[in-house]
Amino acid sequence: MRKLDPWPIFFRREWSRNWPFLVGFAVTGTIITKMSLSFTEEEAKNSRFAQRHKK
Repeated sequence: MRKLDPWPIFFRREWSRNWPFLVGFAVTGTIITKMSLSFTEEEAKNSRFAQRHKK
């Protein structure tokens, strides 16, 4: 007797429910990564945020 594998059903149901969050998370992460990689060392030194959080 063959057992039912619940994983494909689970992933299909959860994907249809969570795809907007996952896509938004990916887009936001990409934007933040591109912005932070475009900062120069001079901009980072002059940043008020970096000054405040310096150890």
